[in-house]
Amino acid sequence: MALKASIFKVNLDISDMDRHYYQSHALTLARHPSETDLRMMVRIIAFALNAHDELAFTKGLSNQDEPDLWNKSLSDEIELWIDLGQPEEKRIRQACGKAKKVKIYSYQDRQAKTWLPLIENKISRFEHLQITLLPSEQMEALTGLVNKTMSLQISIQDGEVFVSSEDGQVTVTPEKLFPAA
Repeated sequence: MALKASIFKVNLDISDMDRHYYQSHALTLARHPSETDLRMMVRIIAFALNAHDELAFTKGLSNQDEPDLWNKSLSDEIELWIDLGQPEEKRIRQACGKAKKVKIYSYQDRQAKTWLPLIENKISRFEHLQITLLPSEQMEALTGLVNKTMSLQISIQDGEVFVSSEDGQVTVTPEKLFPAA
């Protein structure tokens, strides 16, 4: 018998001083049976860093033709494609061909730092691609905030992400990997 997705309700209050975006979002996340708490929290952080009225979670792990999050225009063009982890160079190439902007959020330090040099020459031509590392230790600390119903306050200032809930608070400092600063 196939396992069903776990449903999480997230009330997300975002104060992004870097982008001047201040909004509350009531999110319902379906966590695939193979998805960990860590990966789900990476999805939430990626959402907060790119929050927009049109940004939406996709079927993600259930559909290989879609990213984890995307922002589509009214004419169904993909404005923003967001993937997590260390996708293959072929997937990055396809995403860059489909979307106006592509962002990848990697969250496994060791794997990311060996993965990127292997594909960097092949992806260097994509000016609309950005790869960011969310440090493993900080992201692991976020899993302590996971509940079936979460209220998270996320403040973003000077590139740092401050996440707090009734269960604690964690600071995440994203590191831009590509293009090199």
